Amino acid sequence: MSSHHIVREKQEPALYIHHLGTFDEEYLGQLLEWSPTLIVSSQDYEKGISLGLKIDLVVNSALSDTSFQENTKMILAENDSLDAVLDYLIAEKYPAVNVIDSASTCKLRELGSYVSEINIVIFTDTEKAYAIKSGFSVWKPKDTVYHIEVISYFETSNLKQHEVGSFVVINDGFVEFIFTTPYLFISEML
Repeated sequence: MSSHHIVREKQEPALYIHHLGTFDEEYLGQLLEWSPTLIVSSQDYEKGISLGLKIDLVVNSALSDTSFQENTKMILAENDSLDAVLDYLIAEKYPAVNVIDSASTCKLRELGSYVSEINIVIFTDTEKAYAIKSGFSVWKPKDTVYHIEVISYFETSNLKQHEVGSFVVINDGFVEFIFTTPYLFISEML
């Protein structure tokens, strides 16, 4: 018996490679598994090509003579290419984006104004950071570590404080977060 999945355009989160660095290629393959719209920064374009990636969009700070793959389009970005990508994806009605970058949590807080319009998950070599709404619940194995900068009161199930800003899952099972602020920014180790 086989399982068939029809993937509709924009159903999967877009993937923006802001800074690939030493990001694990196997994990990159998992993010690319369902053929998302792939966007890369101009500085990582050649590396993406060398990895055999089909790149849909390149973020560039100026119109250039660089030749891209066939059907590759460009997003012009004056200053912050991440803002330009988010503006583009929101205008195109994408519900979510995965971003590969070198700095996650601090960058995610800076993107707070976008969080109500698009789901953003930022991946680095070592962690995954994202914003959650109150009532968020997810199954996690015992000993999963979350980093949460506690800026307001929140309640949770199945977590205990490990160190300041660090929480550990007590038992295999669901972890739920309840709080009064619009979002809580959390990260977990990969």
